[in-house]
Amino acid sequence: MGISPSNDNQGVPMPLTDTHIRSLKPDSKPRKYFDGGGLFLYVPTSGSKLWRMAYRFDGKSKLLSFGEYPTVSLRDARERREDARRLLAKGVDPSEQKREEKKARITAERESFQNIAREWHETRMTEFSEKHQGTVMYRLETYIFPIIGKTHIAKLETRDIMDVVKPLEQRGNHETSRRVLQIINQVFRYAVITGRAKHNVAADLRGALRPRKTVHRAAVLEPEKVGQLLRDIDNYEGYFPLVCALKLAPLVFTRPTELRAAQWQEFDLEAKEWRIPAERMKMRRQHLVPLSEQALSILRELRKYSGEGKYLFPSVRTEARPLSDMTMLNALRRMGYQKHEMSVHGFRSIASTLLNELGYNRDWIERQLAHGEQNEVRAAYNYAEYLPERRRMMQEWADYLTGLRDTANQKKAIYKEEA
Repeated sequence: MGISPSNDNQGVPMPLTDTHIRSLKPDSKPRKYFDGGGLFLYVPTSGSKLWRMAYRFDGKSKLLSFGEYPTVSLRDARERREDARRLLAKGVDPSEQKREEKKARITAERESFQNIAREWHETRMTEFSEKHQGTVMYRLETYIFPIIGKTHIAKLETRDIMDVVKPLEQRGNHETSRRVLQIINQVFRYAVITGRAKHNVAADLRGALRPRKTVHRAAVLEPEKVGQLLRDIDNYEGYFPLVCALKLAPLVFTRPTELRAAQWQEFDLEAKEWRIPAERMKMRRQHLVPLSEQALSILRELRKYSGEGKYLFPSVRTEARPLSDMTMLNALRRMGYQKHEMSVHGFRSIASTLLNELGYNRDWIERQLAHGEQNEVRAAYNYAEYLPERRRMMQEWADYLTGLRDTANQKKAIYKEEA
């Protein structure tokens, strides 16, 4: 099937016009409508109107495509023709240049910050809870991708990262800005490891944001006041699982979330152990809590109430969920402890402060508090580290608390006798 030229006037090509192009109809054969300088409009029998440019390079005839009319206008096509002619004048093949540019675009898209971040999230975040994974993806999609997501990760510089985090800080979202920078840093580390970036530019921003303000969790720390707190808990009348949770909190001093969502399958009362699985721990590593006799006594009584269910401390409304965050806190408030005096997290502060004052080994205390281990290899195996020492410490701590509580009771009895 031949291709017929059409816009010639006695063999002389006439420049195209938009009016002429719009009037073109498909023929029984493909047709070419020339504009000059090698540029022509190719109209196949389907009726499409496709821009082409014929040229020669290294003695060979070649063809360059510019797109379809009217998406690519007549003016656009002529500009692209001139661009191609300038390349030819420099000894550059326009087709090869176009292939290289397309390849670069594909590479830039594949190795954009956004694509690498999604890959990192999919491969490196699996060990974290679904809630945490969702939070990280929300921050990526809300704060990061709209600004640097489409940029090739190797082309990003520190000022680009600052364009993401600095506005957040300036709006007063200090914690969010730090978390966002932390995510960007982790994505860059992954890109360096996988060979998509040579340098972690986010690491150069250490100290660029305002330092975090230390948040002090309210807690009663004087031994006498701790004894009074324990006595107030003993005298508290309320939902039985809630009372048990309050009594266990100072004995095990886990994080409030870890305590509230405790499940019976995690406990071995014979072995006197509570093994919290990694997926429920902040540091995503299994944690072992030795149980004192006082803790075991509370658990045995609690088992009579909730032992047939999943949770030790089921919600008042449904056994399908544990106690809410506010339930324990509200109980402390009803006992008379104000926001600046005591928090649920404060039971950890009490244990950390007083155990250190009592002279216990700091490593034992930190391990029992399940604080982060910097050495990841060591951390993978240390859930049982110092276990004999921690068993002894936890029992002695429980005995110490009992002594503080009983001292408070004795003082109350003496006061009544004197009155």
